[in-house]
Amino acid sequence: MANQLKFLVSLFLLSAICAATRPAAERKTFRQITGPENLNRQDIPPVTRLSGTGNGPDSSRFTYVQLASGLDEPMEMAILPNYDIVIAERKGAVRYFSNSTRELKTIAHFNVFSGIEDGLLGVAADPDFKKNNWLYFYYGVGGDRNVSHLARFDFKDGKLDESSKKVLLEIPTQRTYCCHSAGYLTFASDGLLYLSIGDNTNAEEIEGHNPTDERPGRALADDQGSTANSNDYRGKILRIKPEPDGTYSIPDGNLFPKDGSLGKPEIYVMGLRNPFRMSVDPKTQYVYWGDVGPDTEVKASEGKLSYDEINQARKPGFFGYPYFLGANEVFPKYDFETKKEGPGKDPLNVINESPNNTGVRQLPPAQPAFIWYGKGPSAKWPLVGKGGASAMAGPVYYSDLFPNAPYKLPDYYNGKLFIFDWIRKWIMAVTMDSQGNYVSMEPFLPQLKVVAPIDMQIAPDGAIYLLAYGTNWFARNTDSGIIRVEYSEGNRNPVASAKADKTVGGVPLTVAFSAKDSKDHDPGDKLRYEWKIGSQKITGEQVKHTFTKPGVYNAVLTVSDQNGGKSTATTQIKVGNTPPEVHIKTSANRTFYWDNTVLDYQIVISDKEDKVLDRRKIGAAFNYIPFGKDLASGLSSGNVQFAQTEKLYATLDCKACHTLETKSIGPALKEIAQRYAGKSDAASVLAAKIISGGSGNWGTYPMPPHADLPKKDAEEITAYILSLSKKEANIPLSGNIKLTQHEGKGNEGAYLLRATYTDKGANGIEPFTASSQIVLKSPLIQMEDYDEGNVGVVIATKNTAYVSYIANITNGKFTRFGNIDLTGIRNIRFRVQELGAGGTIEVRLGGKDGAVIGTLDIPAGEVRDPEKWEELSLAVKPTKGVQNLYFVYKNPAARSALFHIDWMFFEK
Repeated sequence: MANQLKFLVSLFLLSAICAATRPAAERKTFRQITGPENLNRQDIPPVTRLSGTGNGPDSSRFTYVQLASGLDEPMEMAILPNYDIVIAERKGAVRYFSNSTRELKTIAHFNVFSGIEDGLLGVAADPDFKKNNWLYFYYGVGGDRNVSHLARFDFKDGKLDESSKKVLLEIPTQRTYCCHSAGYLTFASDGLLYLSIGDNTNAEEIEGHNPTDERPGRALADDQGSTANSNDYRGKILRIKPEPDGTYSIPDGNLFPKDGSLGKPEIYVMGLRNPFRMSVDPKTQYVYWGDVGPDTEVKASEGKLSYDEINQARKPGFFGYPYFLGANEVFPKYDFETKKEGPGKDPLNVINESPNNTGVRQLPPAQPAFIWYGKGPSAKWPLVGKGGASAMAGPVYYSDLFPNAPYKLPDYYNGKLFIFDWIRKWIMAVTMDSQGNYVSMEPFLPQLKVVAPIDMQIAPDGAIYLLAYGTNWFARNTDSGIIRVEYSEGNRNPVASAKADKTVGGVPLTVAFSAKDSKDHDPGDKLRYEWKIGSQKITGEQVKHTFTKPGVYNAVLTVSDQNGGKSTATTQIKVGNTPPEVHIKTSANRTFYWDNTVLDYQIVISDKEDKVLDRRKIGAAFNYIPFGKDLASGLSSGNVQFAQTEKLYATLDCKACHTLETKSIGPALKEIAQRYAGKSDAASVLAAKIISGGSGNWGTYPMPPHADLPKKDAEEITAYILSLSKKEANIPLSGNIKLTQHEGKGNEGAYLLRATYTDKGANGIEPFTASSQIVLKSPLIQMEDYDEGNVGVVIATKNTAYVSYIANITNGKFTRFGNIDLTGIRNIRFRVQELGAGGTIEVRLGGKDGAVIGTLDIPAGEVRDPEKWEELSLAVKPTKGVQNLYFVYKNPAARSALFHIDWMFFEK
């Protein structure tokens, strides 16, 4: 389900296609390119690096601050000298985060083409931004012209002057087929600007091979005409020097001559598929990038030749695609006409003979990848994990470049390269030797759970900034945003925690804010709390504030210690729309069902802003669920029957390609459910496909296999998906329901009556949904299912079945069962085994020392027959409402166990 992500993770920017071909006689070979400026600088020795060694730093010295959230497909960020941040969102919005006010706003919206994963993809600030206020953007231009622009704009005082636009580069693109745009911008320490561009080639119709389709009319499916073509910008990393007048010049040392005679002079490296994220080593000028790999059926040294790569370019060169991957493993030559394979290319003598190639025939020798890994476990790099992947390269860190930075990383990370994976959600620190060769890797901040990291940069103050894309494709995600990571060597920064008792509500809205969960890892530090809410500042660990006008407000908490350490946390308050209230009234018991009983109910809904309720937004359903022990996890989503399956699904990589409602790289789950609705073999077909993988039913993207997923789990996921096509019929808002579905089905089932309402939204605040439910379960409860307690549990085997009970109970032990409605309950019947000193069961309300509502004496005894149990009843004082019941077991004189208890039954 997930590895198709690789095609998308880049959210790919499309680049030029050159349809014209030149006669072979006019093409020059790579051996004709060896002028002085094209020797790949092989004579320049590598800069010595001293990679940090020893033990890693104490993780408590890192603090994390969520600066912003709720972004809509963030792609790249530019950190300005004052630590304000400009974010490029794929659909064209330019977002601006103010470091001083902690506010996030939209400052521009480019007219972009955002189909087939194109759009606004890159942003970078000029190295001399303090003086010139220049920002650079890379985006697919909206309209009928298939081009992308690298453009410069003036940005000052939080405003982007769109009239100041100066186009440095116009890149022709094709917009017929998906995929691969890349589009990352970064400046090197020498002031040169690097731009990564994806191969912009049809990735959907490769028939399990690499995209080298040379048939007439299939040029858009031939990477030999793009990434392996010296006269094409696609599948490349470009390197230019921006000039003050808005043009650019070609620096010395690119791959091809400046006159363009052998290829585009802007090209620094070629032979790339989707170089989505890159960085330039500030000392060596080595270029690092992650290249998102293909999905092929070609056998390789580790699984299939579908590797993601981390690459290192010490000099200009050709990096193999579409002919090689990993350590120059060779793709066979595949004939798309005859469907036959032949010998592949020689990495040391690469000849591009495609009719779609308009550049040199002989390419530079192919360079192997620095790190590579496939879908399965990697023997060479086991830490990278398995499953869907999207490799990305972050910065190389040097301690001496941050001499006075307050948050600089420890020397342990000196000379290390940071890499990360968008899908697998890890960050690694890679250690290299003095020549830049790979030595080892290790997880970096595994405790920081970043959801889909898509950009990583180090600011001048030493702090790490992470841009999180969020869970769902093509969507505004609440778990997207900007995270700032700070490190403290001496005095550790506090860890700020801001909480609010209400985050939404109507006008006026009084909110109680609390910082009591903030902490400091340095003993003896005294903390000061300051809240900035709008234009007001309030001090105190716990404060109140009344909002009198509608709007979305950020409450920013700054926690500081007496030694100058500080950190911030932000919580958002939405004022103007009161969530609806939904209540279910009944005179029946709200916890249990019995035979031959009726549930009377009345659903009451109110909403402060909705004067007239929208009847279409009211949901009322009643169901019998075959199990009843663990319903709480499903009540928040409403999918009680498949609550556990949803949890299982969330742990798999499937969710990266399949969202619930909308098409991503794969179809939406509801779309799958609708297609297979009513088909008798749907369950077995889908379960088999989940395990074995497949392609062709929803397009040409292959679905990767999940061979290690148990068949039972695949079947549960299939049942969950198929259930999404079934619409629950609404029941009336009041009535009487006879409870009969449980009869003859044991004690595991439960009834669920659930009501929901989604309001209309108000005062610019989005609609809110509220719900209420009654869950009725069997009145027979196994004692070992307690919510809290300190008794032992025995699990024994009896005639191949398992028997469990609480055992060897001693004086003072207890068990707690929460949310028990005692309305109408007269007795509690216990199944006990009189074994030991005997004692008393006390039933108390609300606590171990709460009011006693009933007692039961259990006599002492010695059971000669271990299968002999007694049933004894405890009379309960009339009590109404839902309670927490504490069962306390007593016999102060006993020096041994009192008795065993198997179950209890609540009797009307």
